[in-house]
Amino acid sequence: MNKPGAYWWKTTRCLPRWGACVTTPAKAHAIAPSSTRRWASILWNVFWATRPSSAAGNSQHPPPHPANACWSWARGHPASLPPTTWRAWDIRIPKYRLPREVLDAEVQRILDMGVTLKLNTKVTHIEQSMKEGSFDAAFLAVGAHIGKRAMIPAGDAAHIVDAVSVLRSMEGEDKPMLGRKVVVYGGGNTAVDVARTVKRMGAEPIIVYRRTRDKAPAHDFEIEEALQEGVMIKWLSTIKQAGDSSITIEKMALDDKGFPQPTGEFETLEADSVVLALGQDVDLSLLQGVPNLEIKDGTVQVSPNMMTGHPGIFAGGDMVPSERTVTVAVGHGKKAAHNIDAWLRGTTYQPAPKHELAEFGKLNPWYYSDADKTVRPMLDIIRRQSTFEEVQGGLDETTALFEARRCLSCGNCFECDNCYGVCPDNAVIKLGPGKRFEFKYDYCKGCGICVAECPCGAIKMVTEET
Repeated sequence: MNKPGAYWWKTTRCLPRWGACVTTPAKAHAIAPSSTRRWASILWNVFWATRPSSAAGNSQHPPPHPANACWSWARGHPASLPPTTWRAWDIRIPKYRLPREVLDAEVQRILDMGVTLKLNTKVTHIEQSMKEGSFDAAFLAVGAHIGKRAMIPAGDAAHIVDAVSVLRSMEGEDKPMLGRKVVVYGGGNTAVDVARTVKRMGAEPIIVYRRTRDKAPAHDFEIEEALQEGVMIKWLSTIKQAGDSSITIEKMALDDKGFPQPTGEFETLEADSVVLALGQDVDLSLLQGVPNLEIKDGTVQVSPNMMTGHPGIFAGGDMVPSERTVTVAVGHGKKAAHNIDAWLRGTTYQPAPKHELAEFGKLNPWYYSDADKTVRPMLDIIRRQSTFEEVQGGLDETTALFEARRCLSCGNCFECDNCYGVCPDNAVIKLGPGKRFEFKYDYCKGCGICVAECPCGAIKMVTEET
């Protein structure tokens, strides 16, 4: 006989890629987890209360990523941050996307928790640094900060620079001198960042990309915002030659397989500078001479527990094969901290088993009232074109709470009492606020009404063992 099984006890958090609200045709109206998490992080910065539960002897490890240091310290291990970490992850992220006061507050909170930050000492060889500092483990997340070059025929007077250098120089007092007409070569987020940045500096940027918009690596909303701000984009175009005040581009056309092919049709564009945004490589010099490491396609290969081939050296972020975003890098830091903790204790980290996802077909959406998605405030276009103020603002307390209440709580019981009310056999027992419910199988006859009436799909019928 089938009877209701245990609840799908999931943490109360949205899964933005897999939640039922984003796997339906109405996904444009899905809850915005980034908005609500931002408000929660503001509260956390004010009321943080994480403390280490216990010390772990003299075990130490120097994780270059602040998030990893935070998680490792919270698990009871002393953690140190090398000097190149401070302000490291804002050198390529423009201020209009990541306000510096927000970043500083996040980093300062981590330092206030007890993480040690060492300044003005560059790590040139990781093995040697570990021995000198008596570190048992290390987490490397040095990022990808070396701009790739392209073989473009250019005259001696042509001004060609890489995107990473341009974005890095924006943090100092000496801003880059790029001129009035700036061509950005590439189609990723870095290319869009450079174009939007130089637009705010008063220049006239043009992005040149060899493929179509739908093939561009950049997020589509970033492309749309760039177009709104007046950035011109030349799709299906490639640079053939660069001069002192102009460039020559060749227009491309898609073949039968959808690949761009040269057409022999050329166009001349004014260009005081050409910024190459063709991707970035990782500086792996600190790993020279370290045995048992596997380097492939310019990245460090790691096992599922984030450890490299050399025992005790873990890696994450842009220097391992993965999506190159801050979100992924922070996730790597958390994952690595769990595995470093287990490795230092001589055990293996076993993550909690993931529950089956509650897809849209398992929900009863008619139980929920309609509520439009909260719109985050956008800076007006004039200020977006001339200042580095944040383009998209956050939510206040009222709107953040409203947005959070729109969550369908997929697979996560929120104690609506439906199962308790509809059970004809009084087999559902209330355990009190926050404790949810218990099924008394001696009374349950397996009718399945509770499963059918659960709004969020938190109950599952399982076959009774005989």
